[in-house]
Amino acid sequence: MNWLGLSMFGISVRLLTLASSVLLHLLGFMIDLTRKAHIKTIATQGTFNTYNWVTRYIVLYGDHPSNWKPYFQQGSNWTFFGNVNSSGVVSHDLHHPILARYLRIIPVAWNPQGTIGLRVGLYGCYYDSEIVYFDGDDAISYQFRSKKVRSTEDIIGFNFKTMEHEGILMYAAGSQGDYISVELQQAQLVLSISLGETTMKLGSLLDDQHWHQFRLDRYRKYVNFSLDGEILQFRLNGEFEQLDLDTEIFFGGVRNYEKQRLVYRPNFRGCMENIAYNLVYITNLGHVGYFCRDNLLFPFTFAGVNNFLQIPGYPRRNMLAISFSFRTWDVVGLLMYTSFADDLGWLEMVLSDGQVNVTIAQPKAQTKTKKLEFAAGYRLNDGFWHSVSLIVRESSAVITIDDQNDASFRVDRDIQLRTGSQYFFGGCPKPALRTGCLSNQTAFHGCMQMVSVDRQPIELDMVRQHRLGKYFEVYFNVCGITDRCTPNMCEHGSRCIQSWDDFTCICDLTGYMGETCHTREPEGATVYKESCEAYRIRGKVSGNYTIDPDGSGPLKPFTVYCDMREDRAWTIVRHNRHWLTKVAGYSPERPFLGTVDYWNASWGEVSALANASEYCEQQIEFHSGMPLSFWMGRNEERHYYWGGSPPGLGRCACGMEKSCANPLFYCNCDAEHLMRADKGLLNFVDHLPVTQVVVSDTNRTGSEAQFYVGPLRCYGDRNSWNTVSFIRGAALLFPTFKVNFSLDISFFFKTSAPTGTFLENMGPMNFIRMELNTSQDLVFAYNIGNGDENLTVHSEMPFNDNEWHEVKAEINVKVARLQVDWFPWVMRAAPPQSFIHLNLTKPLYVGSAEYNLHPFLGCLRGLHMNGVTLNLEGKANETEGVLVNCTGHCQNPLVPCQNHGICWEHYSHYTCNCTVSAFEGPFCNHDIGAYFEQGMWVRYNILTTPLSVVQEFANIVNQPLQPLPGYNVTGEEVGLNFRTTSAPAVLLYVSTFFQDFMAILIREDGTLQLRYHLGSFPFSLTLSTRSVADGQPHRINITRVNRTLYTQLDYYPLMINQFSVFVDSKLDSPKALYLGRFMETGMIDPEIQKYNTPGFVGCISGVKFNSIVPLKTIFRSTGNNPITPYTINGKLVESNCASMPSTYIKVPPELDPWYIDPVDFLYIHDDGWVAVIIGVIFFLLLLLAAALLLMYLHHHRYKGSYHTNEPKAIQDYNSGGSSSGGGSTRGSGSAEPAVLPAAKSVASRKDQNLPQILEESKTE
Repeated sequence: MNWLGLSMFGISVRLLTLASSVLLHLLGFMIDLTRKAHIKTIATQGTFNTYNWVTRYIVLYGDHPSNWKPYFQQGSNWTFFGNVNSSGVVSHDLHHPILARYLRIIPVAWNPQGTIGLRVGLYGCYYDSEIVYFDGDDAISYQFRSKKVRSTEDIIGFNFKTMEHEGILMYAAGSQGDYISVELQQAQLVLSISLGETTMKLGSLLDDQHWHQFRLDRYRKYVNFSLDGEILQFRLNGEFEQLDLDTEIFFGGVRNYEKQRLVYRPNFRGCMENIAYNLVYITNLGHVGYFCRDNLLFPFTFAGVNNFLQIPGYPRRNMLAISFSFRTWDVVGLLMYTSFADDLGWLEMVLSDGQVNVTIAQPKAQTKTKKLEFAAGYRLNDGFWHSVSLIVRESSAVITIDDQNDASFRVDRDIQLRTGSQYFFGGCPKPALRTGCLSNQTAFHGCMQMVSVDRQPIELDMVRQHRLGKYFEVYFNVCGITDRCTPNMCEHGSRCIQSWDDFTCICDLTGYMGETCHTREPEGATVYKESCEAYRIRGKVSGNYTIDPDGSGPLKPFTVYCDMREDRAWTIVRHNRHWLTKVAGYSPERPFLGTVDYWNASWGEVSALANASEYCEQQIEFHSGMPLSFWMGRNEERHYYWGGSPPGLGRCACGMEKSCANPLFYCNCDAEHLMRADKGLLNFVDHLPVTQVVVSDTNRTGSEAQFYVGPLRCYGDRNSWNTVSFIRGAALLFPTFKVNFSLDISFFFKTSAPTGTFLENMGPMNFIRMELNTSQDLVFAYNIGNGDENLTVHSEMPFNDNEWHEVKAEINVKVARLQVDWFPWVMRAAPPQSFIHLNLTKPLYVGSAEYNLHPFLGCLRGLHMNGVTLNLEGKANETEGVLVNCTGHCQNPLVPCQNHGICWEHYSHYTCNCTVSAFEGPFCNHDIGAYFEQGMWVRYNILTTPLSVVQEFANIVNQPLQPLPGYNVTGEEVGLNFRTTSAPAVLLYVSTFFQDFMAILIREDGTLQLRYHLGSFPFSLTLSTRSVADGQPHRINITRVNRTLYTQLDYYPLMINQFSVFVDSKLDSPKALYLGRFMETGMIDPEIQKYNTPGFVGCISGVKFNSIVPLKTIFRSTGNNPITPYTINGKLVESNCASMPSTYIKVPPELDPWYIDPVDFLYIHDDGWVAVIIGVIFFLLLLLAAALLLMYLHHHRYKGSYHTNEPKAIQDYNSGGSSSGGGSTRGSGSAEPAVLPAAKSVASRKDQNLPQILEESKTE
């Protein structure tokens, strides 16, 4: 193969004049590859070092320079995006290859600051073309080597082109009733296989006389059916896997229909190329040519808004003859218009509602009627070629459709006729008065060919060269029609209706809505429910119902049996393995595949049911031994565990219960125990349903296995609450998301983090990403083939308010949209002829972007993608920072928020919101209070007089206003701390605009009293039996709900009291709250009035009346309220002298800002040889030191002398005689001669008996 490289062909037009550029724009330029090539990529580049480049262009191809076909990209768009500068290379990988010799490139738009400049590179290879031409009367027969062929695997391929829309391309049959056929029906390719009576269709408008590439790959029941790059994968319906064919296979038609027991159908008329059947190349066996007999008809295309073709005619004739062929999808369009000579009127031919309407208008002076109108044909806008012939004479008019006599319509009427000089096809040029084309009909969009005027064929080549007539926005030698409903992008069985440049989906009676019928209708309007549970809630009884578990997903609804119970509904799906299946004679190399075919549903549809269910179970049972067996579950995964065992253990129920026949095995069947079986329930939802049971090793003598699979039984719904919490940067990985023609995503989230990525799925170029970009902006970013796009929902209120928010997003070929909560949809229309192309190759990341970048911290719930619920809880891993559910730290906080503080989650910690509390601090446990001197008071306005009037007026007209802050007509919640030694006093007083009031008093004896006046009757309650004016702090909490009163003083038990039925349950229109003393006018209860003087002296703190916290408002004012709601008499000083002694709260170290970790001393623990050697050396040194010490002590054991001062004789220095008394002196072992002293002093006598130690001299 010879590859075609970049810059194989190049052209630069920087020296062309503007006229030449226009000509090149209209005609384009042609590339002759000299032989047929297989082209897969087209690359373009501008002219070097200029401002000349093409921004958009059209690609045409064909085998003949006079017969072209436009290349349509996915989405039926024939316009390629070009360059944005002169140096960059832009390449397009074609979704199906071009098989042609000639290419023609037509520039559509270019750089406005330059002109057309283009260098083109083609990537592909040449290939040998072996062609067989069929004239419709013959066929090729390939004889099999044996009389019968039994196959479980087939590979068939060929290329074809034709102008017919009916014909048999391939056929083979067997005596057992098996057959396989490929044929054209209504210009579509239809594949029929007897296995399960399966019929599939692909393609459209295949009668375009251009090459189309077909390939079929079958392995047992699995089939890949492809045409021009579009692949249809399906599974055969039948029980059998082998195709039994007899004798021969036909290509191009069938010989002897009676022998083949086949109803007559026309043979194929056209060309086939490179026919291959199971690696046998049929075209190599003979009947081969190298050219195809093309019948060139030179079509042209009207493809603009103001397109027209103006053809001159022979004027002033008394007969008008017009004929042409056309094909279109449009319902309305002007086919032809001409004006008569001598102002005799005009003739107009219009396509309207699939009919050809002809109108002949003449002046009233000439005829009795102004207009002659008639119509012919039916559904002529079906995309096929239709011929039209109109002949008008002075006495009649005849129109014929498709050359059928029975389709002719004749009108006999006198017509003053003189033909005009100009005929306009497809539309009228502007301005109308100058051109003489006065029709106001919409321009025609479609193709025409074989145009004749006055029975003379039009030389279109002369028109194209501007030598004859005029035209605008017309492409010659090409028919640019395409079928926008094939493939059908309308989902869920809806109908597709198309025009020349768009399509519309009719969603009636489908239960879905939207541009492509992708979105489920509201719950009350949907046709099929998602589960049996939805039917049970609506009061249905047990029976067969149709469900749609994947909602907006591509799967079809299917019928199940619903077993309705009192507390739940069981969804039951049966299959073909409900009887015992015997297996014998299969080896590990050729195992038995026990396929489980569910009734009315595919594996994917049953898997969607299991995925959406809270619980599923399926019985499985085995008899006899076969160590080499397993079962297949969802996503074609193998599983080696059996009923009664958890996943991954490879055991049976007896292995879990330790009751197997042979204790050395975990299953009875492993021990080949003939009398005992393995049975139990498979209930791990993510592995169900069972799709296949694979059995092998039964080819031994007497070896046999038997198995049974029960129906799938499910209940519950895990779609709505499948919740996880991300407490640190982590991601859940799911398989790559597969997108069909539409994509929808929905989920709930709540967070306090300002940013984070919810999900991301990447590919080489395409991607989808949803993220919280800022605290007020939620972004849906994507690239579906048209470049990077994004949708943003902006909110004035932040999204990170720790509340649940709902997100919905959708992309289809028409529009992309995004919605958050009840905000309006943010929408962006897709470019015309778009196609959803998401080549995603990496895993789906949930909770962060790839590599854990830009992580989301918060909760995600109910994530659905194309109707499929992603099992977030099944992927949660606490060690990685992903927790199941969204309870967080506030469910069981280390230190609870106190005094009405609200716990706020932050996913790595929590905080206490003290906004509605009268306290502050990290846990709302530090109260805010003040010291009241005698005569001091505080007034807090609850409801002003104007608002009270409005309130009363609203009550009169029975439209009460919503309760205002601090205003609750049926109950109060009051709390405060106080410390005092004075009595009597008023602690708190709430006044109203009527006679109602509420007061907390200290009476003369120091006891605490609560007084109410609701309606016409007062109520009083003594709260304490001993004096509270004892100088100690006290706490009082009061809650009233209608006529039930709850009170608690200090740490005493809670007291509950009931008001009398004569006491009203409403505190009407509270006006002001007073602390320390009240200053009201009007009628005051005299019992309270006597306690109001001289006023309260002491401390008050932690005051709360419903949502009003007056002291906190005074001392912790934020300054946001321009109106001060309080009044202070005297100098109010903040003090916490009324604080209650609270119980000790042990603060965890991680929440204590003053906590210091204890210092751990460095300790090196080393168990290596170094430590042993050091220990030995240290021991030897100790021994050496001990030896030296012993030697030293031994050497000095007799050193030193001990002397006693015993009486000695007085020595006579003058005589040399010896002593006369006995006595001796011991010292150093030597004796000295004794002498008698002559005299002794007193001191000598005193010390004579004291011992004395004499140290050794230095010389010793």
